[in-house]
Amino acid sequence: MLPRPDEEVQDQGLGFDLTTMSRRGLLRALGLGGVTLGLAACGAASSASTATTSSSSSTSSSSSSSSTGTTASDAADVTTEIPDETAGPYPGDGSNGPDVLESSGVVRSDLRSSFAGMNGTAKGVPMTLTLMLTDLANGGAPYAGAAVYVWHADREGRYSLYSDGVTDQDHLRGVQVADSAGRVSFTSIFPACYDGRWPHIHVEVYPDVADVTDAGNAVATSQVALPQATCEQVYATAGYEASVANLARVSLDSDGVFGDDGGVHELGTVTGSVTSGLAVSLAVPVDTRTTPSGGGMAGGPPASR
Repeated sequence: MLPRPDEEVQDQGLGFDLTTMSRRGLLRALGLGGVTLGLAACGAASSASTATTSSSSSTSSSSSSSSTGTTASDAADVTTEIPDETAGPYPGDGSNGPDVLESSGVVRSDLRSSFAGMNGTAKGVPMTLTLMLTDLANGGAPYAGAAVYVWHADREGRYSLYSDGVTDQDHLRGVQVADSAGRVSFTSIFPACYDGRWPHIHVEVYPDVADVTDAGNAVATSQVALPQATCEQVYATAGYEASVANLARVSLDSDGVFGDDGGVHELGTVTGSVTSGLAVSLAVPVDTRTTPSGGGMAGGPPASR
């Protein structure tokens, strides 16, 4: 039955057209409106596809995180300056006794062996550390030419030059100069968790390599926090036994350094595996206009163990 029996079919109204016309005919009748509907439909489909892809990616990422132990976000915050932190009691930069930065050969990428007349190699799960430096005072451009001094504890939670048993060692310390992309990379071993601190790596940033001989020249002093899942995997391996109990007694939120914000700007991203080696990375935005407030001595294990 036609809603308007006395009129032509094409004059029966939109309601009749919608119920009787084919989809193709309807789009032709609606003209631009049909195109708009089509675009809207495509947008919805695209959103659904994006959501599915995102979900799939999230699942894949979650699976990857499970295998590598990373819990840090891939979308690093590169607009906030990395927090200033304590250098701890064992910096080896001359601010508290020994000064490895005055030693010949300190500019090196492999930190596992001692140098400058000292012998010995630190054992542990292989780890590379890559830091991407940017200068917020220069619009977030790569901080090329900056010198980065890195140091951390060994598998037993000891610091070379200070802790009993390794006072005659200077391994797990070294300097690299940022390339044109602001990147530095170190080869090392995964550090222990010693009592009272979350597992971490110390970092000092200097304007250039000529400035590293004076700790007062550092433009940033901070630390890299290591993801819990990765720590648990590493500490299940031989040599890290003491770290298991130590890790159980601390968290990122309770840690004396990372506890104020859970290490949100200092938590490294980890890929790889315990067997093949782990790769830790972190974006390190530095604002050379600000006055550094880090450094100083706090938060370390006993010098004698």
